[in-house]
Amino acid sequence: MKVTFLGTGTSQGVPVIACGCEVCLSPDKKDKRLRTSILIETADKTMVVDSGPDFRYQLLREQVKDLDAVLFTHEHKDHIAGLDDIRPFNYLLHKVIDVYATERVQTALKREFYYIFAETKYHGLPQINLHTVTNGEDFKIGESTIIPFEVMHHLLPITGYRIGDFTYITDAKTISEESFNKIKGSKILVINALQKGPHISHFTLDEAIAFAEKAGAGFTYLTHISHNLGKHADVENDLPKHIRLAYDGLKLEI
Repeated sequence: MKVTFLGTGTSQGVPVIACGCEVCLSPDKKDKRLRTSILIETADKTMVVDSGPDFRYQLLREQVKDLDAVLFTHEHKDHIAGLDDIRPFNYLLHKVIDVYATERVQTALKREFYYIFAETKYHGLPQINLHTVTNGEDFKIGESTIIPFEVMHHLLPITGYRIGDFTYITDAKTISEESFNKIKGSKILVINALQKGPHISHFTLDEAIAFAEKAGAGFTYLTHISHNLGKHADVENDLPKHIRLAYDGLKLEI
């Protein structure tokens, strides 16, 4: 399985315009963080988890030529806004894209992208097959078994996903024992780490490190990073060797 980090950043804590901070001005490409999304390529399928506002550029940058499925973690705009950009895959590959989301997220998609679901169809509309994700119920995409589980983004449920020895979580603050049992022992764990200071709905850096240690992951990558965390190189210098900051364009073989 191949994993590519399309984006590792967040709108949270980042000004609308460049603020002139050390992260904005950094020449290090690893400090250029677009909204969080990940590309997963298995032996027989290509899928993404979340499609934020930067989705089109991320696909172009990574020269993604195939797509079978989009899995959503939750309905916030920085995770769903780019869904419309699946159209080229519909057109060029003559395929309908499978979309996996909980019923609550489906409600948001139908509100935000009402024209996809309208009775009156027009040429060039995004073509999707909508599948309901129920946390605690595994499902298959091609030959891969997907294990969804719930984490909490303060009061909002978020869906994390485990595929084999790879686990992907974003926007978590608390995780139940039931969900933890589905995460522990992962060879590769991806977990959010927004900033160093306290936050009501996101893991801080210390909380993410503590969770990774508790989960016993072989290797952990931190994502959903705000400017408030600081520059990539500075943060990595203080991390344990088995915990690293992810960065846009990072590729893993699992």
